[in-house]
Amino acid sequence: MLFAEWNQEEALAVHYAEGLEEGMEKGMEKGMEKGREEGLEEGLKKTAMNALSKGFSIEVIQSITGLNEETIRSLEVNG
Repeated sequence: MLFAEWNQEEALAVHYAEGLEEGMEKGMEKGMEKGREEGLEEGLKKTAMNALSKGFSIEVIQSITGLNEETIRSLEVNG
């Protein structure tokens, strides 16, 4: 016969540790996804700035990068 004593404090500690680990994994996944999105947008903006410097029209840059006109114009002013 197997005898195990239930200890609520230990059970809560294990549950807390498992929840903490799961939360950290989800947080890391979200952070990595956000980082990829920000990196992609930054790359598109650099491409747009290069295209602007080469004299490409805003319409062409929009079709290449998918950025909206307002974003491209802000790069033109700030670039």
